[in-house]
Amino acid sequence: MDTVFLLTVLVVIAALSFDFINGFHDTANAIATAVSTRALPPRVAVAMAAIMNFIGAITFTGVATAIAKDIVDPFALENGVVIILAALLSAIIWNLATWYFGIPSSSSHALIGSLAGAAIVAGGLGVINFEGFTKIIKALLFSPFIAIIIGFLMMSLFKVLFKNMNLYRSNKGFRRVQIFTAALQSFTHGTNDAQKSMGIIAMALMAGGYLSADAGVPMWVRIAAATAMGLGTSIGGYKIIKTVGGKIMKIRPVNGVAADVSSAMIIFGATQIHLPVSTTHVISSSIMGVGAAQNVKGVNWGVARNIVITWIITLPISAAVGALIFLFFNLFL
Repeated sequence: MDTVFLLTVLVVIAALSFDFINGFHDTANAIATAVSTRALPPRVAVAMAAIMNFIGAITFTGVATAIAKDIVDPFALENGVVIILAALLSAIIWNLATWYFGIPSSSSHALIGSLAGAAIVAGGLGVINFEGFTKIIKALLFSPFIAIIIGFLMMSLFKVLFKNMNLYRSNKGFRRVQIFTAALQSFTHGTNDAQKSMGIIAMALMAGGYLSADAGVPMWVRIAAATAMGLGTSIGGYKIIKTVGGKIMKIRPVNGVAADVSSAMIIFGATQIHLPVSTTHVISSSIMGVGAAQNVKGVNWGVARNIVITWIITLPISAAVGALIFLFFNLFL
């Protein structure tokens, strides 16, 4: 069997595995507030998230195109398929490690950092498309800060609008609304996160000579990636639900709605302009912003600090791991 073809098949398998892991790793973020306020039972929330993730994933391709072309030029890479395989394995390792410890880390940071690290070791800094790469890094870095601000403003608005509302009635009403905001959150998660694996598979097909630059993302890639994320989502990530939904702050239904709407707006806005963002960090940051508007002392800033530290270290660590895996592969391939 042709070596390039075999490696391309391995990349497709690894990319779908990454999407599957991403499903149960990041699902928690989309439904954490609805589960923590008991608006939805965990199993119902996970099933709903799986369906909405699938629908979102199959609907858009703009982020996939950005991932495929804006970080590195797949046609300029001599060992392109090997680089992509190394990056995927690095991102999978990081996702599994952070999921095991219940840390809401970014799959996006892990994948993009791993790809950049492996590509630089393989071909030097010249292989990086700095204009596209810088644009993506800015989106990843600034979106959590925007989420904190939007979450703060959204909760401040809710406090004014519903200040005279009976507590029992407001909790009951907002729990019902949370069903729809959790579904919206899951849909937007699918529109952005599943695109990353689609883009990686498209990049591998281009690097292997199986796809032209202007062909777009094939339908079978879209369906396969959406299915893998939906199946992963159906498993759920209960460790991360516990962190996002309860350890950052004590979430009431009104807080959950404010956080869900804020983060969904940012994620879907990024999808519309074809930029990948970390859904994990956007959702966690929205909760921090909502908590700060509700009661600054009510936010567990120790947990928030750990999330921020993970946010900072994911890119360089995943880049180093991706580079090491590529060097290991290069010895044999």
